[in-house]
Amino acid sequence: MSLLVVGSVAFDAVETPFGKCDKMLGGSASHFSISASYYTDVRIIGVVGGDFGEAEQKIFDTHGIDTTDLERIPEGKTFLWRGRYDYDLNVAHTLETQLNVFADFKPKLSPASRKTRLLFLGNIQPDLQREVREQIPDAQLVALDTMNLWIDIAKDSLLRTIRAVDLVIINDAEARQLTEIPNLIKAARTILSWGPKALIVKRGEYGAALFTRDSYFAIPAYPLESVFDPTGAGDTFAGGFMGYLASQDRLDEAAMRRAMIFGSVMASFNVEEFGTDRIQRLTQDEINERFRTFKQMTHFEEIPFDRAVRVEDRPRRLV
Repeated sequence: MSLLVVGSVAFDAVETPFGKCDKMLGGSASHFSISASYYTDVRIIGVVGGDFGEAEQKIFDTHGIDTTDLERIPEGKTFLWRGRYDYDLNVAHTLETQLNVFADFKPKLSPASRKTRLLFLGNIQPDLQREVREQIPDAQLVALDTMNLWIDIAKDSLLRTIRAVDLVIINDAEARQLTEIPNLIKAARTILSWGPKALIVKRGEYGAALFTRDSYFAIPAYPLESVFDPTGAGDTFAGGFMGYLASQDRLDEAAMRRAMIFGSVMASFNVEEFGTDRIQRLTQDEINERFRTFKQMTHFEEIPFDRAVRVEDRPRRLV
């Protein structure tokens, strides 16, 4: 398999100023895998309950996502998250969390999963992330996502896991919290000093930034007149990023910069409708068109510059 993701598969119930949806497919692994499926073959590792039905399975099947390692517990219920967004769509207000079968989740890897080329460790307990990482020692690139909860209650474990991966993908508040450094540039350098080769900092409506030990690359967010539901946008970004990388022979910085654009493209579609609805019916033409728009937005010519009038040639004022 080209790309493996381990994370949550969930049902989300979301309310925004623009609408409400009482049940939709969610979870980090769901958003990631659907996004990545437009670029490469994806296998998903997660757990669901007996309420995960044919309609949800069909979404994965339609996108060619391998669910062989998706554990099913018929007598249990799937992880449920209920939340609300006010007009500041960067802030999610959690109203209810039911871990259900996800509370006892222990990732189980088949022999095929252990042969994956790229691995994405979604937002789960750091000990579980590390256990999965250790079972795939030959992966060419391993990326990790996390959240403020694990920084608060399992920071030592998270730091051990970060040392074992190639790439960390987090938002700007998490980078500051993790390092206890308010300056984002210094925080990024600190995270890179722990072992990863690269760091991506997601900045919501302000775009994203890629840090390596020798370089810095930043892109804006795609300008949208209507943002409907931001749930899963970060995981959709990661799916586009990792999916594109998995389609490339070289996993160098140039490929990562292109992957940043594709990740942002996918995230921009994600927020246009509830859950995964918009991502599910994307076309390749739509993806490529938005990529070209991104390229135009961020392109400028290198023009040698010199002052038009030297200081000594300016006419002097009479006193």
